[in-house]
Amino acid sequence: MATTASAKPFSPEETRRILHHLQQPAVFLNMTCGWPVLHWTAEHLSGCLGNRLVRFRLGRKEETNAPLFETQCSYVEAKLAQFLSWTRGQAGTDVGPFCDYPYSEYWAYADYKYIAMLFQDQPSMFEDVKWSEFGFEGRNGRESTLWIGTMGANTPCHLDSYGCNLVLQVQGRKRWHLFPPEDTSKLYPTRIPYEESSVFSQVDVLHPDLRRFPAFQRARAHTVTLQPGQVLYVPRHWWHYVESVDPVTVSVNSWIELEGDDVARISEAVTKAVVCALKSTPSDDNTDEWLNPTEEGVASHNENMQYVNLAVRACAQRQRSVCHSKLTQHPKDSRPVKRDSSGQVRSNNDPVKDSHLIYVRCQQEDSSETRAVTPKDLEVKSFRNCVGQTQEDCTAAPRTEPASAVRLHQGEHEYSPGLTHCRPCDCGDGNSEHRQSEDCWESRHTTITTNDLLDCLVHPDIITRVTELLLERHRGSHRTTTSLQL
Repeated sequence: MATTASAKPFSPEETRRILHHLQQPAVFLNMTCGWPVLHWTAEHLSGCLGNRLVRFRLGRKEETNAPLFETQCSYVEAKLAQFLSWTRGQAGTDVGPFCDYPYSEYWAYADYKYIAMLFQDQPSMFEDVKWSEFGFEGRNGRESTLWIGTMGANTPCHLDSYGCNLVLQVQGRKRWHLFPPEDTSKLYPTRIPYEESSVFSQVDVLHPDLRRFPAFQRARAHTVTLQPGQVLYVPRHWWHYVESVDPVTVSVNSWIELEGDDVARISEAVTKAVVCALKSTPSDDNTDEWLNPTEEGVASHNENMQYVNLAVRACAQRQRSVCHSKLTQHPKDSRPVKRDSSGQVRSNNDPVKDSHLIYVRCQQEDSSETRAVTPKDLEVKSFRNCVGQTQEDCTAAPRTEPASAVRLHQGEHEYSPGLTHCRPCDCGDGNSEHRQSEDCWESRHTTITTNDLLDCLVHPDIITRVTELLLERHRGSHRTTTSLQL
């Protein structure tokens, strides 16, 4: 269905409401018609940036059964023109910044580049990105980042601690592998390498080592190949691994702030204080590159504790303001919202325009794997399906498990963060489950390292509970102070 720049399938208000209701990743079609940013091919950007140097991350094109974190990559600074010459195998690249990295063996990624910094001398380019049409008034390229990569370029599987994510594909295609927040334990989270706002997975999701990470085989992958002009919505705390599947890819994204970010900032401040304290302390096993290149440096413990206190006070103040607002609002404004059988919010006037929005499929549900989103797909999976799913859908909530840093299921040894993993069938004679566990421990376990300890101390479940305790402590102190003042 053809649309014009002036006739988008959803108004900004409709789009904002849809995003508020969505509980899983979804792809918007025909929403970016007429956006100037669609002309931002690598060639066009090369002309805009001229001789400006851009930092590229390089990784080998090889299967290792382990994520290639940014601390393990090589880096070069080059002009986009040099980058394009390298991808085309043109003469002269054997003496340029890419000379030590044969194109047949390496991929390159200029990732996480803030558009506001890249084009600080050309602010008019900010207006080429029109997130305001998604209901976020005033948001444009200034609040966005740019990603330019070659085939095979990827970001390790991770979740973002803050907000949700809108991603526009400009050139080439990217394949997204997404996992719901409920599968966190199956992704084996770690904070090493440390990057504020990013929780990494220890699993290479394309080539997993199931002997070390057996629970991953039960993780529910939602996979989609994003085409130019399409916008992917990634909800809060969804894990994602992203890979470029065409020779050159360009995409633009923006992280949208959410109400829960106030609490997340406390969790991140606590995590940073713990990680920096332990990893900055000299020890025999603290020899790894633990700080992600995206981080500017290691803050002192005093600075980190200041961040913790500021985050707790800001969050508590906001919660008190929200509580006061709810107490003073008119009763009719607090009536319960309508929900369907799957728990989704319903509205009688919700727009349902099936040909412009689909949700990302669970791989177990669609064995045809990762093919591009096409209009034909939309006839099968549409927005109506997305907001009215049945219990059979693979996105139904999984069984609830108790929160703990170490989920060690008897007879399964499912999850022990950072430690060596094994299955009962790999050892012992089967005469005694207890004997099997002891044999596994003796034969496979090594000395607990600082990173092992950190994986437990800053596991998302533990940090969530610590954040709750800090807020409770602050509220108790606030009440005591208020009583004394009265």
